[in-house]
Amino acid sequence: MNDVEVKAETIYKRELIKKIVKISLLLLLIIISIIYLVLYVAYQSGRFTVSLDKNLSNQKSVYLSESGKISDKTRRLSAETINYMDNISKDWIPEDVDTESDGSHNGDNYIAYTFYVVNGGNETVHYWMEMDVDDTIRRVDEAIRIMIYRNGEPVVYAKKSEKTGDAEPDTKMFVSDNIALLEQRKNFKPKSKDRYTVVVWIEGDDPECKNDLLGGEIKMHIDITEEHLSGKKEK
Repeated sequence: MNDVEVKAETIYKRELIKKIVKISLLLLLIIISIIYLVLYVAYQSGRFTVSLDKNLSNQKSVYLSESGKISDKTRRLSAETINYMDNISKDWIPEDVDTESDGSHNGDNYIAYTFYVVNGGNETVHYWMEMDVDDTIRRVDEAIRIMIYRNGEPVVYAKKSEKTGDAEPDTKMFVSDNIALLEQRKNFKPKSKDRYTVVVWIEGDDPECKNDLLGGEIKMHIDITEEHLSGKKEK
């Protein structure tokens, strides 16, 4: 009789352990799925976005547009991304990259996006443009170049040289590790348009462009605000 009770208890414990293991595995799968979903949304819902604060939009009648037309006005834009980016040189980017198209016009191994800031109101305004690096994988931002055309005039931005601590050749240094640029546009007159083209690539001539950057990713955004809010912007 005791042997039967012992066997029954052993079977019960074995089945209980199986149930616990199954439930644990299911919970682990759910947790992994949630983490994957969060990361997927974070990286796929726009690795590069442009946003305008509501003060400029609602009170000053300033808006964003991919075409520059009032029928296309918005407060948020999202550029198309590319799945793979090999290192290239600035010389490989077409000379007409600024004028070839509005919106997304990516090329081989670079991202290109053109948009407009339009003053549709009756008041001259000043606005700030801040470009932030939200997240990077494998420190790919060490060799990233960001070229921004404003009304046809290009400036190239890059992180400082790890070796010298100075700006990389022919570039303007990032404001900080996480802020690529922070600049004020003054005297933006009524009915005016500022045309921007943003080009992003991995510079093969950068000393920090090494094999350990393989598999890296980067997520960035631009905020356009009436006032510089030190990273705390209302959207």
